[in-house]
Amino acid sequence: MVVVAFVAICGLSASKDTQLVGALVIFVLACVVGYTVIWNVTPALHTPLMSVTNAISGIIFIAGLVQLSNNYGAVTELVSMIAMFVATINIVGGFLSRSACS
Repeated sequence: MVVVAFVAICGLSASKDTQLVGALVIFVLACVVGYTVIWNVTPALHTPLMSVTNAISGIIFIAGLVQLSNNYGAVTELVSMIAMFVATINIVGGFLSRSACS
């Protein structure tokens, strides 16, 4: 996944849209750091990490709402809606799994 993103960033770097290239670089770095952090978590930290993940998903949902309220274009709206959908799945799944354990 990182290689595909790197190739896409290299291809986009020839374009004049520097904001898109910068956003993609941040996204790829966040994916690499997130993957590394998640796979190195000990089992004792699983429950606190999941509660933090649900909180982050709530922040992502609110950020998606903010992006939708601005008029940045169709691509931004689509990505915002996808992010809100995935965050909603994570939030609802976290509450359902917590309710099932109680």
